[in-house]
Amino acid sequence: MKAIVLKNTGTVENLTLIEIPKPQIKADEVLVRVKAVGINPVDAFVRQHRDALEHFVKPGPGEEIILGWDISGVVEAVGNQVTKWAPGDQVFGMINFPGHGKAYAEYVAAPAAQLALKPANISHEEAAAATLAALTAWQALVTYGKVQAGEKVLIHAAGGGVGHYAAQIAKHLGAYVIGTGSTGKKDFVLGLGADEFIDHTAVRFEEVVTDADFVLDSLFGDHVFRSLDSVKDGGRVVTLLTYFTDEKLIRKVEQKKAYTHRLDVVTTGSDMRKLAALLESGQLRSHISARFHFDDISQAHQAIESGKTTGKIVVSI
Repeated sequence: MKAIVLKNTGTVENLTLIEIPKPQIKADEVLVRVKAVGINPVDAFVRQHRDALEHFVKPGPGEEIILGWDISGVVEAVGNQVTKWAPGDQVFGMINFPGHGKAYAEYVAAPAAQLALKPANISHEEAAAATLAALTAWQALVTYGKVQAGEKVLIHAAGGGVGHYAAQIAKHLGAYVIGTGSTGKKDFVLGLGADEFIDHTAVRFEEVVTDADFVLDSLFGDHVFRSLDSVKDGGRVVTLLTYFTDEKLIRKVEQKKAYTHRLDVVTTGSDMRKLAALLESGQLRSHISARFHFDDISQAHQAIESGKTTGKIVVSI
């Protein structure tokens, strides 16, 4: 089969297309013929940094490094302990995250419990997009944020991969949704169902919103201090990149009496099935801003590294 391996951390030139044997599946795994792969910022970050590679992929000694976790495809074979899936089933999921997902390949050995049935009304590209990013949004809002109907929710980078799913999920939960982004994304974010849009290049969001029940902060640095200014006393802030370890930040959290959590998204089949139901009903949709062929995966990495993506980037195999 064809696979794209990472020879060394660094530039996109280190991604190399090679031929390797199909993976052998374990008793609790299925062999998936991959049709589409979702590309995420973490893919490019891991490609660039050895420490990130060791943390997120954990490759074994001498093992070919194959990046990626988001897949959609067709079951080709099942392990002898698998009863839920059968050859021909169309499935999608986030495979072994964190761990060696090996998604950049024509075939993937996937734990059966980590997959969901792909809704018939969406494409493999739309399904592959709605895995890591959509799971991140779901776990931030539902598992940790515990967002309820009628609450005010502030979502940063609402036009991006995680953000555009978060805006839709928050509306599904019945929240009043405010999204931030650059000027050009206003119509897109409001089209997702957001009630308000804040252009972060024109105004300081913490001067506009000071009483949010929940904030999803996906940005680096001291941005989280501003998010804490936007949340009401006793509110909740979930971050994707910032740890709550800095003493000044800890004091700020204590002053606000806020619940905070730095999210590490995890693979869970039950959450995937909930997302599948929303995708099937049309309450959640994937916006794909760019599609690339498998041979052009380096271009997909360069696009995700630009930081200007609207929605998601996918690769078809």
